[in-house]
Parts: sequence; C-alpha cells; structure tokens
Amino acid sequence: MQTNTKFNFPRFWDQYGTFFILAIIVAIFGSISSQYFLTANNIQQIFVQSSVTVLIGMGEFFAILIAGIDLSVGAILALAGMVTAKLMILGLDPTLSAIIGGVFVGGGLGAINGALVNYTGLHPFIITLGTNAIFRGVTLVISDANSIYGFSFEFVDFFSQNFLWIPVPVIFAIIVALILWFITNKTRLGRNIYALGGNRESAYYSGIDVKFHTMAVFIISGICAGLAGVVSTARLGAAEPLAGVGFETYAIASAIIGGTSFFGGKGRIFSVVIGGLIIGTINNGLNILQVQTYYQLVVMGGLIITAVALDRLISR
Repeated sequence: MQTNTKFNFPRFWDQYGTFFILAIIVAIFGSISSQYFLTANNIQQIFVQSSVTVLIGMGEFFAILIAGIDLSVGAILALAGMVTAKLMILGLDPTLSAIIGGVFVGGGLGAINGALVNYTGLHPFIITLGTNAIFRGVTLVISDANSIYGFSFEFVDFFSQNFLWIPVPVIFAIIVALILWFITNKTRLGRNIYALGGNRESAYYSGIDVKFHTMAVFIISGICAGLAGVVSTARLGAAEPLAGVGFETYAIASAIIGGTSFFGGKGRIFSVVIGGLIIGTINNGLNILQVQTYYQLVVMGGLIITAVALDRLISR
C-alpha cells in the first residue's frame, strides 16, 4: 500500500532552515570576494571569531527557552575576563584563574540574576537590564577603567594553539556545546526547562520547581558568558573594561536565528551554534568588504526582527 507523505515546510524549516541561511550567506560573500573570503585561513578565522559569540549565544538560549532574556551577558563577559586577568597578575596559576574567572564568577553573577528574578517577581528583561549596568560598573571600578595586560604568556599561548588543525577556542566552544546538548536532551533538568518555557503554569502544577529551574537557567547563562570572557581575554591578550559591549545583541541574534522561539519552549543547542556561526560569518564578510562597524549593527538588528517575524509566520 503506497502512502503519500505531505511535505511539512514548518518542520523542514525547523530542522534545516538555519543551515540554509548559513549556506546562502557563505555563497553571497564567496561570490563577492572569493579571493579573500573562501581561503582556508579565513574560514579558520571565522570559526575562531565565532567562538565567543557561540558561547554567549548558548547561554542566552537557555534564558530565552523559558520565555525570558539575559541582557547582562556582555557585562558578565567583561567582568569575568577582568577577574581572570587580575588573578593572573597576582600570580595565580593560569588554568585555575580561568576556571575561577569563567565558571565561578560567571556562575555567581548568573545566580544573582536568577535570585533577583525569583524573589522580585520582575521580568528578566528588567532585572538583567539593571544588572548589566551594575556588572559593567563593577568592571570599570576594579580596573580603574583601564585595560589589564602583562599576564601569563602561557595563558595567551594556549588559546592561540591548534590541536589537529582545530583552534583551541573552537574546541572550547564545541565541548561546552556537547555538555549543554546532553543537559537539554538527556536529563530531567533539560526536559523541565523546556516544559517551563512551553507553559509556566502547567509546569508549576506538574510539580516542577519553577524557581529552581529559573535559577539554573541563569547560572548556565552566566557560566557561558564567563567562559566567553576567558576566551576573549586570551585572544586579545588583555582584559578590556568595555569588552562585550553590545554582545547581548549578538547573543540574542544567535539564539533567535538558530530557531529558538522568543516565546519559549522551542529550540536546539546545535542550531544556536549555527546561529553564532552566521553572526561570525556576516561580521567577517563585512569586514573583508570594508563595511564600517555601525552598518554591521544595522544588519544584526534586521536579522533579529526578520527571524522573530519568520518564527511567528511559520508557527501560524
């Protein structure tokens, strides 16, 4: 008996749409500037430059997954990077400094966001808008508004190496992506987060601890931003007090372009990785074409609006 399977465009787009967007963008820049864009060295640079965007995008993914948002990821990136640099200047081991700066500072700042959301009842937009300013101010205070450099060359050298032709920042981002994929797909925590984003009231009446999972989401977002701060500091060879300014736009764009629903409950971690690569590819291509930075912000804003509108259209 032969059955006709009707083509389901929304399902197809949900699974493969992000890859098509990336392929189209690569084709456009490749045709315009194949001499510079489609070189092995530049492709490698795209992956390296995208590693920070992918990291903060994956953290933002969790915040958006519960129909929230985290506007403080750029400030957390800067503060974690600054603490990492300060610890190394004080003589602490580079590896230990990176762990403290990335995981503990990032996670701690994320926990502050989660606690404020839980115990004030305010929307995460308001809370993280405020903490974004607070964390940035603390970064400027502890650095005296100056860049911190002159720390361990071993730290910088490690993140500039390649293992099996893969740059260390890329390996770093891949490892984090695999861990987060496991959390979202193979653990009860991940299933509960999806349920919370899908319907908060139903999740509550099903026995899911809403406050605990909200706290977990913001801790994960903070850790990802903190790790991005470590990678950024290593790549720049300095901790900048204004590092990560505007990166919340890149983080949101990575998640939304990657198919994460702004209304919660839908999204996949590896699609967010592709979303981060799309952001990195666009920035790289525009730089090669010598397009000024502020035009890149125009493109990012347009992409966010288009992605959310497309999500609503396909959902209908």
